[in-house]
Amino acid sequence: MSADTMSDTRVGTAQRLYEALARGDRDALDELLHPDFVGRAAEGLPLQMGGEHVGAEAMRTNLWWRIGEHFKVRALAEDFQILPDGRLMVGGRYRGSARRSGKPLDAAFIHLIAFGDDGRVVALEQLTDTAAWHEALDAPAELETIDYRVVNGVATVCLNRPEMRNAIDMRMGRETLEVARRIEGDHTVRCVLICGNGPALTVGGDISYFLDGRSERFGDLFAEMTTPFHQAFDILSRVPVPIVTAAHGAVAGGGLGYVYAADIVVAAEGTRFVTAFAGIGLSGDGGGTWHLPRLIGPRRAAEAYLRNQPIEAEQALEWGLINEIVPPDRLREHAEQLAAELAAGPTLAFGTMRVLLRDSWRNDLSAQLAAETRGIKLTGDSEDAAAAINAFAAKRTPMFIGR
Repeated sequence: MSADTMSDTRVGTAQRLYEALARGDRDALDELLHPDFVGRAAEGLPLQMGGEHVGAEAMRTNLWWRIGEHFKVRALAEDFQILPDGRLMVGGRYRGSARRSGKPLDAAFIHLIAFGDDGRVVALEQLTDTAAWHEALDAPAELETIDYRVVNGVATVCLNRPEMRNAIDMRMGRETLEVARRIEGDHTVRCVLICGNGPALTVGGDISYFLDGRSERFGDLFAEMTTPFHQAFDILSRVPVPIVTAAHGAVAGGGLGYVYAADIVVAAEGTRFVTAFAGIGLSGDGGGTWHLPRLIGPRRAAEAYLRNQPIEAEQALEWGLINEIVPPDRLREHAEQLAAELAAGPTLAFGTMRVLLRDSWRNDLSAQLAAETRGIKLTGDSEDAAAAINAFAAKRTPMFIGR
């Protein structure tokens, strides 16, 4: 193959790639991408899109589809050059707008594309103006179903559909993701408090919303709803601060996810926890099939799911689903005090503890001991540790600054 022919072929493949991305055409992408494909997106992109994505599915899920979820944008290729090593360098601009804020996006890019022996794309490295992407996302969405505020380091996430007992519709699912992202990006947050206005923390999915204009085949709706909902809980599992949930009334269905997200759960007397999925012929969401067996044991979890067996507050305490029970009139105040106490603690140490506790489920003892050594090295080098150790020696109460 002559150099000119190779150049034309690779430019044509790149153009087809951009066309497939503009259409969101998974089949075309599968044809264009090599089985050993690796993508590298610019470090510093928002929404955790930057870094290495190994495999076509990872690139689609973590970069291309995430761009489509949050932006209406196209990659407009303007210049194609074959480099001496055979890679194709493509220069151009991303042009469009952010879906949430409506702000325009105009960001230059360079793509370095490598090809396999079969002519398919085996690697793509993206360089772009990451600041432009952040700027387009700056304007936060207005919240309607969640009351969110940050005061003295405590981010309060209060479900706010009291007339519907905080039933979860599409809006609440998306707003849960919105506040999770705000928490993730706000370095002033040192603890999260999840609570609910009205008679219940949440009764789970909003049946009236499900039925709005539908009578059969709800699967596509549920997939669309759970995607942002689950992304939110994934983010909350990784934020480096403790989470407290105040549960009251009924806590049901996917709404149990707000309980599973917490490190510490305080429940009002009379609170009932119920998976509820079997009652409406569904398999479950909100992370319950992962969390519940680990919290209360596989047999109890199976009964809670298969028999739709409610778990009363006292039973939840005995089994380890919650940490304590308080009178209903003291629930919010007690949870707020607990969150304030944690917000005044050693945030870096708390974040490291969360990682260690989460990863212990997949580590063997040797790996966990090694992780603890890395963690204690990290926290041992912190200003908080130095101040606290000196305060202990001097018999003073330490003051933590979170670093």
